[in-house]
Amino acid sequence: MKRYNLINNSLGWLCFVIAAVTYLLTIEPTASFWDCPEFISQGYKLEVGHPPGNPIFMLAARFFVNFAFGDVSKVAVMVNSMSALLSAGTILLLFWTITHLVKRLTVKDDATEISLVQMMVIFGSGICGALAYTWSDTFWFSAVEGEVYAFSSFCTALVFWLILKWENRAEQPHSDKYLILIAYVIGISIAVHLLNLLCIPAIGLVIYYRLWKNTTAKGSLITLAFSAIVVGLILYGLVPGFIEVSQYFELFFVNVIGCSYNVGVLIYAILAVSCFIWAISELYKQKSVGKIRLSVILSIFFSGIPFIGDNMLIPVIIMAGVIAYLFLAKKLPVRILNLVVMSIFVIFIGYSSYALLLIRASANPPMNQNAPDNVFALASYLNREQYGERPLFYGQTHQSRVVYDVKDNGEVTPMYKEGRPIYAKTVKTSEDQPDHYEITGYKKDYVMAPELNMLFPRIYSGAHAAAYSDWIGGLHGKPVEATKYMRNGQPLQTEMLVKPTMGESLRFFLVYQLNHMYWRYFMWNFAGRQNDIQGNGEVNHGNWISGIPFIDNPRLGDQSLLPYSDGEGNKGHNVFFMLPLIMGIIGLGWQAFTSKRGIEQFWVIFFLFFMTGIAIVLYLNQTPTQPRERDYAFAGSFYAFAIWVGMGVAGLWALLNELLKDKKTAGTGAKKQLGTAIFACFVGLAVPLQMVSQTWNDHDRSGRYVTRDFGMNYLDSVDENGIIFTNGDNDTFPLWYAQEVEGHRTDVKVVNLSYLTTDWYANQVKHPSYEAAGIETLAKPEDYGYDRMNFNYFSAECDTTPVHIFTALRQLYDKKSSENPWGAPMMDYNNFIIPVDIPAAVKAGRISEHEADMADTAIQANMTNDREAMRHGGLTLSQVLSLDMLATSVKNGWKNPIYFASTVPSDYYLALQPYMRSTGMAYEVTPVRNDENSDYEISAVNTDKAYRNITEKFRWGGLDKVTDPSQIYLDETVRKMVTTTRSYIISAATGMINEAAMAERADSVAELDDKARQELAEFKADRYAKALNLLKLMEEKLPEAASPYAIQVPQRMAQIYARIGIATGNKEASARAVELLENELMRYGKNVKYYQSLNPWQYSTLPQTDKFIETYYMVYLLQDLSDAGGDTEKMVDRLTDLGINFDRIVSILQK
Repeated sequence: MKRYNLINNSLGWLCFVIAAVTYLLTIEPTASFWDCPEFISQGYKLEVGHPPGNPIFMLAARFFVNFAFGDVSKVAVMVNSMSALLSAGTILLLFWTITHLVKRLTVKDDATEISLVQMMVIFGSGICGALAYTWSDTFWFSAVEGEVYAFSSFCTALVFWLILKWENRAEQPHSDKYLILIAYVIGISIAVHLLNLLCIPAIGLVIYYRLWKNTTAKGSLITLAFSAIVVGLILYGLVPGFIEVSQYFELFFVNVIGCSYNVGVLIYAILAVSCFIWAISELYKQKSVGKIRLSVILSIFFSGIPFIGDNMLIPVIIMAGVIAYLFLAKKLPVRILNLVVMSIFVIFIGYSSYALLLIRASANPPMNQNAPDNVFALASYLNREQYGERPLFYGQTHQSRVVYDVKDNGEVTPMYKEGRPIYAKTVKTSEDQPDHYEITGYKKDYVMAPELNMLFPRIYSGAHAAAYSDWIGGLHGKPVEATKYMRNGQPLQTEMLVKPTMGESLRFFLVYQLNHMYWRYFMWNFAGRQNDIQGNGEVNHGNWISGIPFIDNPRLGDQSLLPYSDGEGNKGHNVFFMLPLIMGIIGLGWQAFTSKRGIEQFWVIFFLFFMTGIAIVLYLNQTPTQPRERDYAFAGSFYAFAIWVGMGVAGLWALLNELLKDKKTAGTGAKKQLGTAIFACFVGLAVPLQMVSQTWNDHDRSGRYVTRDFGMNYLDSVDENGIIFTNGDNDTFPLWYAQEVEGHRTDVKVVNLSYLTTDWYANQVKHPSYEAAGIETLAKPEDYGYDRMNFNYFSAECDTTPVHIFTALRQLYDKKSSENPWGAPMMDYNNFIIPVDIPAAVKAGRISEHEADMADTAIQANMTNDREAMRHGGLTLSQVLSLDMLATSVKNGWKNPIYFASTVPSDYYLALQPYMRSTGMAYEVTPVRNDENSDYEISAVNTDKAYRNITEKFRWGGLDKVTDPSQIYLDETVRKMVTTTRSYIISAATGMINEAAMAERADSVAELDDKARQELAEFKADRYAKALNLLKLMEEKLPEAASPYAIQVPQRMAQIYARIGIATGNKEASARAVELLENELMRYGKNVKYYQSLNPWQYSTLPQTDKFIETYYMVYLLQDLSDAGGDTEKMVDRLTDLGINFDRIVSILQK
């Protein structure tokens, strides 16, 4: 056995090295998009990220950051390396897990030696499963970026491996230490991600199968039920219970005794730890039954486990049951009590890391999301209350409405059930005001029309009604007479609404939630992936494929015709020929049918697979049109299947032995067994090697600095001391990373408009950060505190006459605005003017001197022209404060110029579109009116600023060094950001061309002297030259080799080149225009050939963009080619030879 253990350990560490080298070679050298920049910033300066937080991740990241040795450009590398090494650790544990399981099925318990064949099968299985998971799509993606999922996967693997270690030593003294260690890891993992709790059912089955000899299906079900109770007690008792008990202490010591904030929490923590230590001591000494009872009771009480839900009767019942058991039991199970108390205590220790958030939030760092500086704010933070709730087993459907109660006096109010009080820190108006918590309201559970509630409500979001219908082929439902108004508890008025049928709900669950949002991801990892383009049900984006035509083509159309950029030319195109899937099926079949122990193992792995996969699907209850692919959430499920993939080696060996066994002896000779073992191991090694041959190129992020550099480009589009409004993850977190980690443009204040809807964030932006002063507003914290101004309604008699914005804001900030039956702030005005000091605007650099004559003396923000304000009948706190910031800045001489990030949706523009101009990657608000802007699109460009920013300040993310597509991989998110950047460079070039065209017009109609005409000629030449330079710069710095051009980008480029060629006689520009258009036509001609090969059902799934390409876009390109001097007839012949049916295009256009 010593030889076996040595080889087992050595090969495990070899797998670790292979995985570590793989991931360290392919990590992103800076932050990635989505949450990664935020997490890296958290780790670097221990700042507070989005709920529910991850303090253990923060601390671990901070440790790794030390190895950057002060080089801020290496901070992200260190955090990403942490993910890489933790992921390699997961692979190490996976190898040992597989070898343990296979060994218990192939080697007798009393064996003293293991044969060569057995060792080959065991280690071959371990290597196959470990390396298959190493090079799988989902796990590799998380392994090379600074995200929590790599850490979470490691915790899951560690917990599962530890229970197997316990299984080997269950009968030995002190074996409980493994269970206590598991509890500690679970406590630690809660402070990383809650996914680890889903291992508990599998752990429960391992314990049951190990300790009970005569196991049964009934016993297994009881174990699973008990495991579910344990998960529930941790998730709904222990985790929130710690906080709830501390809240009672905090209220007593702050509000009653008059102590400072968080003193009660500290006293609670001391008492809780003391009780745990006392209980453990008494259980160890076993001298006094009374002390054991009392100490255990106090430990359970202080743990918070009894405090489940809002009903105080529940903790009374639970504590009564605990007390009754402890005092009525004939003999106390000291070992079990010790295990329970120790487990709760170590979970408490791991979970106590959330104290880090309390401490850091109290320090008010620049990134302090939700400001959880007290236990009440922390509870809301941990419960993710800002994200709202969704029904799971019973609840509302997509047309559910709140029921209104009509009072006898005619007053109409929404009906709700009042919950527990909501406490918040007093908003202090003076520094000497004592610390105190105020009741700011009560939790409200609004009453929805009960007739529309249903079991298993999968179709519940009204905003996604059309998408639900698309996914299930029509949402018809059944008409229901739903309650609309009630009086004195009786229905007063009803309305006819549609309630989904159970069949429709189940269909959406199966078609979208289970198939599209889980099974598709599963098949990506074990069958193959069509491409890395996010799919929404269409046949050409993001589907799973096998690489086997008769399996793929009936579902997705002829894959050999798939456009190069969507197929073989897309690095996310991975073909495994279903080999990992087949190995997994062989493995699970062998495990399940090899022996009684095998079927027990199968159920353990199955419930690990189920709980970390399908159970998550049930819990998430996702709506359609998710903003990104969500496969990372199911990495644990794929981990479980990788165990079966590894076992496929043992299964294949057993299957070959069965096929080759001698019919006379009913056995397989030693040589044959060795041969079959060698063959099985060869296959087991070939499968992961085939996988890595496909997946390396779309997981290699080395040399990619796009997220960091493009975040800096946003900041560099802003003038000194500017304020830039952002909205989403990808136009906020990269900017924060650039400032917080790399210290870039710390004079700029980044304001996220989504967060600005909350009072805690409104307070934060008022604080200075680095070189940026706090933002000044007319509003004071007491004006919007306690969520008073979350939404502000236009009154029924709202005055639409233009009024000074400060007059309107003072009326709103006055507490009298909320003195109405609804207690909601009402706005008396909705048409605001912001007076502008034109000389001050010129002096501040907001406008040039020659623009002063055309600038408006007042910026008008008429909310009747803002579709969002009128759709909702009022303004959010974010909208009010945005206007306040602009008005205050203008009043202070444009002290802080205001910008919107170019990626902020037009819904947030507050009717300011006429005053916005592009400066690169941002739109600046100035008093110059730009009539070319529309409600949805900003066409105006401050050409000089934009040109200077783009040519002198922009960074290119390493793309400027790419000469061949094989040198770098850009995923779809990065490619979209490249397209966005290209679009704004093209817009700047278009602005230059338009200015030259205006100069041409002036030259032709105005009577000018020679000097003026010369200046005009120089101006035109300058504009054309700069437009040409911008295009050449874009082609050089963002080459097509690095990221293929998106639709219409070459067309817009060609139009500019053509205009330059015509205006200046530049033949090279004209030729480039023709070349771009011809390349675009040939490229999309292949797309059209694929579209026309699809059957009607497949064609119907195509997005509108693809249908536009087949028809209008091809016609537009041909028209532009003709205008640019190209040979249109020849191009049509080429396209016809390619296989395009122009008659079909014409018939579609005629319809």
